[in-house]
Amino acid sequence: MKLTEKDLEFLRQLQQLMQSRDLEVQLKCGKPSHMVLTGTYGGKIHKTFHVTRQGVRWRFQRIFNDMYVSAFMTILTIERTFGSGLREHAVRISKERYELRHEMGLGGRIQHACHGDSD
Repeated sequence: MKLTEKDLEFLRQLQQLMQSRDLEVQLKCGKPSHMVLTGTYGGKIHKTFHVTRQGVRWRFQRIFNDMYVSAFMTILTIERTFGSGLREHAVRISKERYELRHEMGLGGRIQHACHGDSD
């Protein structure tokens, strides 16, 4: 799964509320553990995100507990199978793609210089 423009905007807005100490992310222990968003769920939530509290919880769950955790599960699976020797390549490629997207002002698709493939 890739982050959409709405996801990126959500993350920017969430960062602002976390910096102002209105919201925070906590670990809820269990089998399996998961992250939860805690704090002031008042008018600021609707005013900032323009969605209901349930909408904020849904997007938070999808990004932090589904996408983010799944990315690490994929990394663990690959590294248990092949070792961590490819990590350096993957980190370099991901940083290059991230920088290219930001240089081009794109959150979505870019053309890869190596093969002309779209991302």
